[in-house]
Amino acid sequence: MSVFAHPDFDDHEQVVFCHDKASGLKAIIAIHDTRLGPALGGCRMYPYASDDDALRDVLRLSRGMTYKSALAELPLGGGKAVIIGDPHGGKSDALFHAMGDFVDSLGGRYVTAADSGTSVPEMQLMAQRTRHVSGATPREALDGGMRNGDPSPSTAYGVFLGLREAVRHRLGRDDLSGVRVAIQGVGHVGFDLAQQLTAAGAQLWVTDVYGPNVQRAVDELGASAVRPQDIYGLDVEVFAPCAMGGILNADTLEALRAPVVAGAANNQLATPEIAVELQRRNCLYAPDYAINAGGIIDVCYERTGGSPAQIRAHVERIAPTLALIFERAAAEGLPTSVIADRLARERLRGPVHA
Repeated sequence: MSVFAHPDFDDHEQVVFCHDKASGLKAIIAIHDTRLGPALGGCRMYPYASDDDALRDVLRLSRGMTYKSALAELPLGGGKAVIIGDPHGGKSDALFHAMGDFVDSLGGRYVTAADSGTSVPEMQLMAQRTRHVSGATPREALDGGMRNGDPSPSTAYGVFLGLREAVRHRLGRDDLSGVRVAIQGVGHVGFDLAQQLTAAGAQLWVTDVYGPNVQRAVDELGASAVRPQDIYGLDVEVFAPCAMGGILNADTLEALRAPVVAGAANNQLATPEIAVELQRRNCLYAPDYAINAGGIIDVCYERTGGSPAQIRAHVERIAPTLALIFERAAAEGLPTSVIADRLARERLRGPVHA
């Protein structure tokens, strides 16, 4: 299938297929829109079942990054990279050096960062070959002290605030004490979110395809472990997807019982029609690129400069943005995803400021 005819092609500016025989690298970089600035988006590593699955993911993710940055009022465009491979056994210095070379060849039109399956060590390897990488150097943490360049704490903080706003809007509760939350995926962001929810008094059920992640949440946070296939049907107030995208589909929707969906995963809806069905079921969906913008805000300030206090203040704008989306959706009788898209397009056409 031609890229231009692909159902997820959305007037992308550039799609680059990257192959390095020596290292075994197979990757795709998609630049969706650079009207507001360079296309910044993470580099994901995942063992995709097919090249088409990887292409579909990178096209959808890069479009989401355009809308995410616009909605967060950042001077950035949208892009994404995916590496086809096993993040637990397929990494090498040579592979990420090669990926850095491909990023560098784009001359700054695309700036990469950590994502699912990659973290600071991989960004440091890529930074040896290109300056167009974020999250590779130590920085001051939001709550003081020092941290590595991983932006996931900011992502998790924004998701926590957004989840709390969704609970307030849908359930009429101003606190999370006793609220039952099912978290799908307890990696970097999911575990950090779980820590914040635990501190707020929430009860947690967790799952992850990587067993040690689940065990850590059980041991350190007292969470209850469930099988991956059982996470959707739990009798909880909040379902928090924090793993891969496309998990809200016709099959999982039949099992879903939570009245709130609020999590860190990108592209949670398998199709736009799922949003309509969620609305029909009175399930409040926090649009993914609105709630999980904390990470892109963090790396934007790494590039432009800014204090931890400024980053925190900008991340905290996620909650009122979601409140606006929820209110407009309720007033107009439209899915929250439709309102979020509309608001992102409004901001994409207007001035932005970090």
